[in-house]
Amino acid sequence: MDSALVESLLQRVVTGVLVGSIYGLLCTGLGMIFGVIRVINFAQGEFMMLGMYLTLFVGAAIAGVLAIGLAGAAYAAVVIAALVVGVAGWALQRFVIHHVSGARALASESGGHFAQLILTLGLSLVISNLMLIAFGSSPRTVQSALASSSWTLGPFGADAIAIFVNKARTVGCVVAVAVSLALYWFVQRTRAGTTMRAAADNPTAATIVGLDVEQSYARAFAIGSAATALAGGLIAMYYPFHPYIGFDFVIIMYAGVVLGGMGSMLGAFWGGFAIGLVQQLSTLVLPFQLQNATIFLLFLAVVLLRPQGLFGRNVDRT
Repeated sequence: MDSALVESLLQRVVTGVLVGSIYGLLCTGLGMIFGVIRVINFAQGEFMMLGMYLTLFVGAAIAGVLAIGLAGAAYAAVVIAALVVGVAGWALQRFVIHHVSGARALASESGGHFAQLILTLGLSLVISNLMLIAFGSSPRTVQSALASSSWTLGPFGADAIAIFVNKARTVGCVVAVAVSLALYWFVQRTRAGTTMRAAADNPTAATIVGLDVEQSYARAFAIGSAATALAGGLIAMYYPFHPYIGFDFVIIMYAGVVLGGMGSMLGAFWGGFAIGLVQQLSTLVLPFQLQNATIFLLFLAVVLLRPQGLFGRNVDRT
């Protein structure tokens, strides 16, 4: 096999793993919300976008006040952005989305999904347009030396094959995997996580035994929003963004959740991971502009052959 082709293939596999891990965290945030609350949230992409802008501006403020490097300030800002968006998500669920989810949604026609679609799509438009008014449409990036530097693996073999690993994507991959594992442990092993799973499986029974279902819903929405904002901040380290970028990524999020299995957090992560890998590998044979087309080809194949998703089961909830 031609050494240039081998090098290109390995490079795309490595990039796909790095990007796919961050996509996995994006999908995990959405999977948390849908798995527990059963809310179709079209504003999830805007939570990611808010995480990007908060990372940019908070990072610049931290770097100026503490006189530290932009890279360190940016990663500190990612955590702050996730916390801020998480609190906003909690308030949004408690005071707005609460009216079209839970018991009220079950009592309405179509389980409240029509109202959820309209409400969250409206929130998406409001948030993105407010950000457009405030910051304009020019693409922005988080200035970090890590984004423009890489580690070199190799050379390997007689053909001196070398692979370049972007530092910003690598750090993002490590953080995304660690956070995804922590969220999975939280849902499976803690009392709060058990309460959330009980509220997802049978909210009526959970209420009867004295669990605060609405509080569990708000907690799930806050965690899902924070996870998506965190992933957005990590993506902003190496990818330019603007107020309407959420629309591009919300498609990836929903495709990942469906691919992995609706209602399965672990499946959502692997669904996002698979999308990142397929997206990068597709550039071997297709133009860059057709990357997302391969996602939908994969999506259609999975829907036809395994409707419950690659890693999901019909009984999966969280």
